[in-house]
Amino acid sequence: MGVLSSMFTGVSGLQAQGEALGVVADNIANANTTGYKSSRAEFQDVIAKNLKGILGGNQIGRGVKIGAVNPILAQGNLDATENATDLAISGDGYFVARGSDGQSFTRDGSLHFDKDGYLVTNDNQRIQGFTPDSDGKISSKIEDVHLPKAITPARATKKLEITANLDSRADVGINFNPDKPSETSQYATGVEIFDTQGNKHLMTMYFNKTADRQWEWHGMCDGKEVSGGKEGKMAEVSRGKITFTVDGKLDTQVVNNTNFTFTGGALPNQKIDISFGDAITTNKGKGLKGTVQFGKESDLMAWMQDGAAAGTITNMSFSDTGVLSALYSNGETKDLAQMCIAKFDAAERLYKVGNNRFKESHDSGTPAIGVPQSGGRGKIYAKSLERSTVDLAMEFVNLIQNQRGFQANAKTITTSDELLGEVIQLKR
Repeated sequence: MGVLSSMFTGVSGLQAQGEALGVVADNIANANTTGYKSSRAEFQDVIAKNLKGILGGNQIGRGVKIGAVNPILAQGNLDATENATDLAISGDGYFVARGSDGQSFTRDGSLHFDKDGYLVTNDNQRIQGFTPDSDGKISSKIEDVHLPKAITPARATKKLEITANLDSRADVGINFNPDKPSETSQYATGVEIFDTQGNKHLMTMYFNKTADRQWEWHGMCDGKEVSGGKEGKMAEVSRGKITFTVDGKLDTQVVNNTNFTFTGGALPNQKIDISFGDAITTNKGKGLKGTVQFGKESDLMAWMQDGAAAGTITNMSFSDTGVLSALYSNGETKDLAQMCIAKFDAAERLYKVGNNRFKESHDSGTPAIGVPQSGGRGKIYAKSLERSTVDLAMEFVNLIQNQRGFQANAKTITTSDELLGEVIQLKR
């Protein structure tokens, strides 16, 4: 009977509009949830029967149903914060997290380090990232992002590079006296080197011009720091010669002797490669990168060595490419990890597991995990959080619309009830 069917049609409208009201209420409740994407209820009609079968047309509807609740994957506004571990993705992608329930994905970048040094979400899911290899370069291996608490080991100096100018106008004939190095040298400068235990030693380089375009140098340290040395006297740890071309370019460089044996149990006869640049004859270079001899005052422009003392982390930061870098007390900076981002072909088909996390589903496809700003993945902003995409004004409009729809469907039921009452009265 048509009147009875109209009641069930009205009931379907009540159910669908009620569920839609629930979606709107969920959006409003999450208006301040970090990284939240608002959802929208999608309605579908219900067909009861076709009066002419497969010929089409003359179809009777039987109400409505919720066909899907799809997230609107718009970009949320990014708010700046003062927390170094707050991260936001601008563009496509999700942070990758791992916990007791396996792998999940989130846009919520309100992260922190736990007591064990792992970068975790607010529900203690460990964030995944690309970790460095043995050489300190970020590799393709994905592991938990971890901030080490141990002291970084000391690193002995293996290479020392010196860039300087030696005055071509200097006189020839001053003989170097190791007992009076300052008084018997034409130029002196200091550089730092580290032994195998991370102890820092100041090595003073003394230069003497022995002939036109020829110089000898002596590297000396405090005697109390050198095995066999005497406290209060300088001890020679290295010496050599360098020559230049007629136009002041570095031609040859020779290290005649080294004795880097420091006190305190460090490795004896430590090997340090001392270089003054790309010498033309010695290194087949051009002679301009490094030490030169021009007609201006002798001066040290730059020096570099690869050693370091032991150190602990004093500060950390994220770059816009998601690289976590740590600053150590010895002045070193080391990359600890790079955040990885997962991209899906159908991200709107991910299913929610609560706590701002999603799981992979059959319809979402498998995650394509890579580094930020590659393959269509978004950019990471440090000290930022992505706001919810909920527009409260629009949600209130939808709320009113669904409310009126609910009331209208309720009216169809009361109208059908009145008609049924008329039918019942026909017998009287």
